[in-house]
Amino acid sequence: MSVLGTLTRRVGHHRWFGAAARLLVPADRIVGRLTRGRVVALGLIPSLVITTTGRRSGRPRSNPLLYVPDGDAYVVIGSNWGQTHQPGWAMNLLADPAAEVDVKGRRVPVRAEPATGAERDRLWQLLVTEWPAYRTYVQRAGGREIRIFRLMPTGRGAPAGPPPAG
Repeated sequence: MSVLGTLTRRVGHHRWFGAAARLLVPADRIVGRLTRGRVVALGLIPSLVITTTGRRSGRPRSNPLLYVPDGDAYVVIGSNWGQTHQPGWAMNLLADPAAEVDVKGRRVPVRAEPATGAERDRLWQLLVTEWPAYRTYVQRAGGREIRIFRLMPTGRGAPAGPPPAG
Protein backbone atom coordinates (compact mmCIF):
# COMPACT_ATOMS: atom_id res chain seq x y z
CA MET A 1 0.00 0.00 0.00
CA SER A 2 1.29 3.47 -0.82
CA VAL A 3 2.15 6.03 1.84
CA LEU A 4 -0.69 8.20 0.57
CA GLY A 5 -3.11 5.25 0.77
CA THR A 6 -2.04 4.58 4.37
CA LEU A 7 -2.46 8.25 5.27
CA THR A 8 -5.91 8.32 3.63
CA ARG A 9 -7.03 5.38 5.77
CA ARG A 10 -5.75 7.08 8.92
CA VAL A 11 -7.60 10.36 8.35
CA GLY A 12 -10.73 8.76 6.86
CA HIS A 13 -12.58 8.80 10.18
CA HIS A 14 -12.35 12.58 10.62
CA ARG A 15 -15.53 14.54 9.93
CA TRP A 16 -13.63 17.01 7.70
CA PHE A 17 -12.42 14.14 5.52
CA GLY A 18 -15.98 12.99 4.78
CA ALA A 19 -17.04 16.55 3.96
CA ALA A 20 -14.06 17.08 1.65
CA ALA A 21 -14.52 13.69 -0.01
CA ARG A 22 -18.20 14.42 -0.72
CA LEU A 23 -17.14 17.58 -2.53
CA LEU A 24 -14.68 15.58 -4.65
CA VAL A 25 -17.19 12.90 -5.75
CA PRO A 26 -18.26 14.80 -8.91
CA ALA A 27 -14.61 15.13 -9.98
CA ASP A 28 -14.04 11.45 -9.16
CA ARG A 29 -16.99 10.53 -11.41
CA ILE A 30 -15.43 12.48 -14.28
CA VAL A 31 -11.99 10.90 -13.78
CA GLY A 32 -13.60 7.46 -13.61
CA ARG A 33 -15.51 8.12 -16.82
CA LEU A 34 -12.47 9.51 -18.66
CA THR A 35 -10.30 6.56 -17.62
CA ARG A 36 -13.11 4.08 -18.26
CA GLY A 37 -13.08 2.98 -14.63
CA ARG A 38 -9.32 2.43 -14.42
CA VAL A 39 -8.76 5.30 -11.96
CA VAL A 40 -11.28 5.89 -9.18
CA ALA A 41 -10.54 7.53 -5.82
CA LEU A 42 -7.16 8.51 -7.28
CA GLY A 43 -6.18 4.85 -7.06
CA LEU A 44 -5.68 5.17 -3.29
CA ILE A 45 -8.23 2.54 -2.29
CA PRO A 46 -9.92 -0.29 -4.19
CA SER A 47 -12.78 1.48 -5.94
CA LEU A 48 -15.37 0.89 -8.60
CA VAL A 49 -18.02 2.96 -10.30
CA ILE A 50 -21.52 1.58 -9.89
CA THR A 51 -24.31 2.53 -12.28
CA THR A 52 -27.80 2.01 -10.95
CA THR A 53 -31.20 2.94 -12.35
CA GLY A 54 -32.71 5.96 -10.59
CA ARG A 55 -35.78 4.77 -8.69
CA ARG A 56 -37.70 7.95 -9.49
CA SER A 57 -36.13 9.15 -12.73
CA GLY A 58 -35.44 5.81 -14.39
CA ARG A 59 -32.15 7.31 -15.59
CA PRO A 60 -28.68 5.81 -15.09
CA ARG A 61 -26.90 7.10 -11.98
CA SER A 62 -23.16 6.49 -11.48
CA ASN A 63 -21.25 6.71 -8.21
CA PRO A 64 -17.68 5.86 -7.22
CA LEU A 65 -17.49 3.47 -4.25
CA LEU A 66 -14.90 1.65 -2.23
CA TYR A 67 -15.29 -2.10 -2.58
CA VAL A 68 -13.79 -5.31 -1.29
CA PRO A 69 -13.68 -8.47 -3.36
CA ASP A 70 -15.45 -11.57 -2.07
CA GLY A 71 -14.89 -14.45 -4.45
CA ASP A 72 -16.30 -13.29 -7.80
CA ALA A 73 -18.49 -10.68 -6.07
CA TYR A 74 -17.89 -7.06 -5.08
CA VAL A 75 -18.94 -5.89 -1.61
CA VAL A 76 -20.04 -2.27 -1.12
CA ILE A 77 -21.51 -0.39 1.82
CA GLY A 78 -24.03 2.46 1.96
CA SER A 79 -22.17 4.42 4.64
CA ASN A 80 -22.72 7.79 2.94
CA TRP A 81 -19.70 9.09 4.92
CA GLY A 82 -21.71 8.65 8.13
CA GLN A 83 -24.56 10.93 7.15
CA THR A 84 -27.96 10.24 8.69
CA HIS A 85 -29.67 9.50 5.35
CA GLN A 86 -29.24 6.58 2.96
CA PRO A 87 -27.22 7.19 -0.20
CA GLY A 88 -29.34 7.39 -3.34
CA TRP A 89 -27.48 4.53 -5.05
CA ALA A 90 -28.39 2.17 -2.18
CA MET A 91 -32.06 3.13 -2.43
CA ASN A 92 -31.85 2.59 -6.20
CA LEU A 93 -30.47 -0.94 -5.66
CA LEU A 94 -33.31 -1.77 -3.27
CA ALA A 95 -35.80 -0.68 -5.94
CA ASP A 96 -33.96 -2.41 -8.81
CA PRO A 97 -31.05 -4.73 -7.93
CA ALA A 98 -29.74 -4.86 -11.52
CA ALA A 99 -26.69 -2.62 -11.96
CA GLU A 100 -23.34 -2.37 -13.68
CA VAL A 101 -19.90 -1.80 -12.21
CA ASP A 102 -16.73 -0.49 -13.84
CA VAL A 103 -13.76 -2.11 -12.13
CA LYS A 104 -10.22 -1.57 -13.35
CA GLY A 105 -11.45 -0.78 -16.84
CA ARG A 106 -13.93 -3.66 -17.10
CA ARG A 107 -17.70 -3.29 -17.20
CA VAL A 108 -19.53 -6.01 -15.37
CA PRO A 109 -23.32 -6.41 -15.07
CA VAL A 110 -24.24 -7.30 -11.48
CA ARG A 111 -27.21 -8.08 -9.29
CA ALA A 112 -27.23 -6.60 -5.78
CA GLU A 113 -27.98 -8.83 -2.83
CA PRO A 114 -28.51 -7.01 0.50
CA ALA A 115 -26.46 -8.77 3.19
CA THR A 116 -28.18 -9.90 6.39
CA GLY A 117 -27.39 -11.90 9.50
CA ALA A 118 -24.11 -13.81 9.74
CA GLU A 119 -23.29 -13.01 6.11
CA ARG A 120 -23.56 -9.29 6.86
CA ASP A 121 -21.28 -9.70 9.88
CA ARG A 122 -18.70 -11.52 7.76
CA LEU A 123 -18.79 -8.87 5.02
CA TRP A 124 -18.63 -6.08 7.62
CA GLN A 125 -15.30 -7.49 8.82
CA LEU A 126 -13.94 -7.46 5.25
CA LEU A 127 -15.05 -3.84 4.82
CA VAL A 128 -13.61 -2.46 8.06
CA THR A 129 -10.33 -4.23 7.40
CA GLU A 130 -10.08 -2.24 4.16
CA TRP A 131 -11.52 1.04 5.52
CA PRO A 132 -11.49 1.23 9.36
CA ALA A 133 -13.36 4.56 9.29
CA TYR A 134 -16.60 2.67 8.63
CA ARG A 135 -16.79 2.10 12.39
CA THR A 136 -16.85 5.88 12.89
CA TYR A 137 -19.44 6.30 10.13
CA VAL A 138 -21.80 3.91 11.95
CA GLN A 139 -21.62 6.08 15.06
CA ARG A 140 -22.21 9.27 13.06
CA ALA A 141 -25.17 7.82 11.16
CA GLY A 142 -27.35 8.18 14.26
CA GLY A 143 -28.80 4.68 14.36
CA ARG A 144 -29.49 4.45 10.63
CA GLU A 145 -29.07 0.96 9.23
CA ILE A 146 -26.01 1.05 7.02
CA ARG A 147 -26.71 -1.37 4.22
CA ILE A 148 -24.14 -3.76 2.82
CA PHE A 149 -24.57 -5.20 -0.66
CA ARG A 150 -22.90 -8.13 -2.34
CA LEU A 151 -22.78 -7.40 -6.07
CA MET A 152 -22.90 -10.69 -7.96
CA PRO A 153 -21.77 -10.69 -11.61
CA THR A 154 -24.58 -11.79 -13.91
CA GLY A 155 -22.54 -12.11 -17.09
CA ARG A 156 -19.04 -11.88 -18.40
CA GLY A 157 -17.28 -8.56 -17.90
CA ALA A 158 -16.14 -6.91 -21.10
CA PRO A 159 -13.38 -4.37 -21.52
CA ALA A 160 -14.73 -0.86 -21.10
CA GLY A 161 -14.91 1.14 -24.27
CA PRO A 162 -16.92 1.58 -27.41
CA PRO A 163 -18.66 -1.48 -28.90
CA PRO A 164 -16.86 -3.16 -31.78
CA ALA A 165 -17.68 -1.81 -35.24
CA GLY A 166 -19.75 -3.89 -37.55
